[in-house]
Parts: sequence; C-alpha cells; structure tokens
Amino acid sequence: MPVTETQTTNPRYRGRFAPSPTGPLHFGSLVTAVGSYLDAKSHQGEWLIRVEDLDTPRVVTGASRDFLLLLEKLGMEWDGEIVYQSQRHELYRDALSLLEKQALVYPCACSRREIADSGIIGINGPIYPGTCRNVSGNAYNRIKHRRQRAVRVRTDQRSVTLVDRTQGFLSQHIGNDIGDFVLHRADGIFAYQLAVVVDDAQQNITHVVRGTDLLDSTPRQIFLQQLLGYVTPVYMHLPIVTNDRGEKLSKQTFAAPVAQFNVSFQLVAALKFLGQNPPRELLDCDLNTFWQWAISHWNADNVTKTGMPTVFMT
Repeated sequence: MPVTETQTTNPRYRGRFAPSPTGPLHFGSLVTAVGSYLDAKSHQGEWLIRVEDLDTPRVVTGASRDFLLLLEKLGMEWDGEIVYQSQRHELYRDALSLLEKQALVYPCACSRREIADSGIIGINGPIYPGTCRNVSGNAYNRIKHRRQRAVRVRTDQRSVTLVDRTQGFLSQHIGNDIGDFVLHRADGIFAYQLAVVVDDAQQNITHVVRGTDLLDSTPRQIFLQQLLGYVTPVYMHLPIVTNDRGEKLSKQTFAAPVAQFNVSFQLVAALKFLGQNPPRELLDCDLNTFWQWAISHWNADNVTKTGMPTVFMT
C-alpha cells in the first residue's frame, strides 16, 4: 500500500474541537479551541464538537457540561449536534470487525510488565515484541476467548509521512517506531487511535486542528485510515502552552481553569499565543466584534511551531 499524505484540497471544510472531559478547560485547551474555531470559520466551514469520553475511569462528572457552557459564554458557536464517543461503541466495533475479517488484528494477552521486559524502545516507550502476533490454533483460541485481553493491529514496514500545516514534514516507520499498537484495551475500552479515526471519517472531517502533543499519534491514525479505506484529513498541530517549568498545561500539572470573568482578556491572550497580533481595542469590545475581527484576520501562517510569548499562561 502506498504512503499516504494528507489532502491539500477539500470541497467543504469541516473541522472539530474534541476535548476530553477529565477536568475544566485551561488556557492550553482554550488555545486549541480558538485555533480550530478560527480556522474553520475563516474558511466558511463548519466547526463540530466531539466529547472524547471513551476513557470512562478518567471522566469527571459534569466536566463536559461545564466546558460547553464556557464555550457558549465565550461566544463560540458550533455546528450540528454534539457527539459523545461513549455513545458510539457500535461504530468502533464495526471498524474492528472489518480489520479482523482481513486478518489485520489479533488478540494479545501480554501484560505491561512483559512488554516492558522486552527492552525494545520506540518513540513512545516500550514496543510490543510481537509475542502473540503469530500464535495460531488452540493457543490463538485460548487468547481470543480470555476475558482480559487486548486487540492489536498488525503493523508493517511502511513509512507514513505527512506535511503538517504548522509543524512541517513528519515521517514515521510504524513497525519500528511504534510496533503493533492496541485498538481495543484489555479492560474493554476502545483505544483513542481507533475511535478518533472512525469518528473523523464518520463525521466527514476534512481538517484537524489540535495540539502538538498529538502529533506523534497522527502517523498511526493515517496508517489506520489506509487500512480502513478512509480519506485522510489535512492536519495542523498547534503549539502547546507550557507553565513556568516548561510542562504542558494539564490537570496533572494543576493548570488553572479558564476564568468565567474577563473573557476578552483570555481570548486576546490566545490570539497572541497563536501569532495573530490583535489590537488593544479588542479587550474592550463585545464578543461579536471580537470574533468578527478574529475570523476576518485569521492567518494560519503566523502560527509558529512553539507559540508566541504571552503574559497570560495560567
């Protein structure tokens, strides 16, 4: 199968913002929301909301409701109905079944300790050594019918490349750099890599604008798109916001939530981080005026790989 690069032309722009409800939105999340929103609206496109709540142990009750209310307060208008991954298991199951019929996946009963003990290290840590990959006969059936087992995709020797709109050229050898990765976890949860690929295809997403922390995942997703016969969207990975210690803003680094007051200041700070040079007057205008200016002046070429310094990083 030939190497696939992201498309450069699409008849209709459809973008999305896909937060995980593991806590309140912080400034880093706001930057992603603003960047994806402006890129969609400046192309007269649609901006969809998808709540990525598959990893149920990490979901915080009420978080999705709170960030939707915050987006409304910020004046950000989405298109269509909100999609929740927790309600889409049948779609993921169908995709997995399609891969299984083509013998492109297999069950795996190896523990994390066993994988770590292999000593094979890739770009995201230990690489699965393929212990269950070529098991057949009775041994295969025993693994397949175990209650606790994962499902892995068979990777190969292809290199996947993409030209990201902000980060530039990226090439990844899926077999050597990643190895056979999990599509369905041993605890019964569908893996992010499969779910996001199915969702983007099912929602006809043409452009993905998200944080650079997901850049290394993109070749895996393109690989799955190739296997499933999906169209590959255009990718743009925005710089991530870090704290004073150089850590990505997150729940784990105790990032402060976006404040419910003085929202114009936070929106202007997001524009500055994305290199958009907003005028001082935007701090004092209403939200309609703010978004009119921001959409009409959005220039994706001004977004740098690491973001612009801004005084507002909390």
